[in-house]
Amino acid sequence: MTDMEKDRNLKYTVITGNTVTVCGRVLEHEHTGSVMLTEIYRTHAGDWPKFFKMDTLSKVGYLASELLLKELGGCRLEAEEYTSARAIVLFGTTASLCADRNYQETIQDSDNYYPSPALFVYTLPNIVTGEIAIRNHYRGETSFYVLDGFDAGSMAFHLQRAFCDEQTESVLAGWVDSTGNDDFSCFFTLLYREDVQDLERLETELKGIMDNLNDIELWKR
Repeated sequence: MTDMEKDRNLKYTVITGNTVTVCGRVLEHEHTGSVMLTEIYRTHAGDWPKFFKMDTLSKVGYLASELLLKELGGCRLEAEEYTSARAIVLFGTTASLCADRNYQETIQDSDNYYPSPALFVYTLPNIVTGEIAIRNHYRGETSFYVLDGFDAGSMAFHLQRAFCDEQTESVLAGWVDSTGNDDFSCFFTLLYREDVQDLERLETELKGIMDNLNDIELWKR
């Protein structure tokens, strides 16, 4: 592999129930699960109070995007600026399962019935893309694809298609899953047009990132 090819390797952020890495650098923290998310937010993000109203899926995706954009630099727009040049395309298998379960608990018992519209909103998995878009003033495509399982080929195809819009110059892409408030995993990366020209290479890189994520998941157990 040439030095130029090494430079093109995708940089990515990984978050699991007890591990957070940013472009290979492990972030230190004391807690795990949902408490860890709050700890990482307070330590490394901490300027978006809406975070505390989000469901777990949105918190994980939001933090992954914040950490990645902060690491790469030059990605934050000024307060009154907006852009249609950046899209957000996410994938996962569990969709809004965690929020669905939490909402179900509020309507399960007729004697203890307390449904919350705020919680019901998050039973839509694409809300995470909306939270990230609002935070960063992105007006490009926002999509969340629910797959039967990890499929790097399908992901690569959809990510390449996102650049069919001539306005799109980059795509914030990722995989994010959450089955419970303390059980989640994701990776986020930032793609440019040149990164999606070779579908086979992109598919291989996505597989490599997911293999790393799976290794972390096995290690934490």
